[in-house]
Amino acid sequence: MRVVIKIGTSTLAHSTGRLNIRRMEELVKVISDLKNAGHEIILVSSGAIGMGVGKLMLKARPTDMPTKQAAAAVGQCELMYTYDRYFNKYGHTTAQILLTGEDLEDPVRRQNVENTMSRLLELGALPIINENDTIATSEIAVGDNDTLAALVGVFAGAELVILLSDIKGLYTADPHKDPSAQLIPLVEEITPQIEALAAGKGSELGTGGMETKLRAAKIVLEAGAQLVIAQGARASVLYDIMEGKPAGTRFKRA
Repeated sequence: MRVVIKIGTSTLAHSTGRLNIRRMEELVKVISDLKNAGHEIILVSSGAIGMGVGKLMLKARPTDMPTKQAAAAVGQCELMYTYDRYFNKYGHTTAQILLTGEDLEDPVRRQNVENTMSRLLELGALPIINENDTIATSEIAVGDNDTLAALVGVFAGAELVILLSDIKGLYTADPHKDPSAQLIPLVEEITPQIEALAAGKGSELGTGGMETKLRAAKIVLEAGAQLVIAQGARASVLYDIMEGKPAGTRFKRA
């Protein structure tokens, strides 16, 4: 199976912005095992700006664009260095791909991205994709790697897109405010009622919320694939998702 896995900032980093080493190691170990089983994995990783915040000892995520770009430039180095080191431990080669919205909108550039990614997968490498935050100011403003993961999944022909974040999935209400909120395990159609359940953004270091995840789910469903929203705190949840077991919220056409 060809799978796109998006890892959010809140999954990769502590609230300080510093790397959550134990969690990242566990995720790399499981993803490496899935590759060993024959699956083709494409990773879409948030975290560059969040890690840059920690590395530069900033008190909070910056609001001005130059500082965001500076944090991204610093954080991207640490992010890819760490991924490369951990995946190499399990015998897998990583490749970095930095994209902007224009890369996916322009037919020629998009074809170049598709060709490169296809060849990397043929060679057994693991593409790690992020927005090119040091130059793509519109992407930073949107801050939406959920949609990026969905778009990558579509043009890569993935059968499944997995969004790992700090929430277990889509609930009937905001679980942070309503203790009676129930997890919705399966969504077969994104109706206005389902869309109304999404509100707010994610953590202080990240920017994605349930609204961006539902937007991503729409894109993936329209392409005939599946999408799962799950909590990234437990790396083994990836095994359950790949085996089709109940985990998070699965978006799947009836």
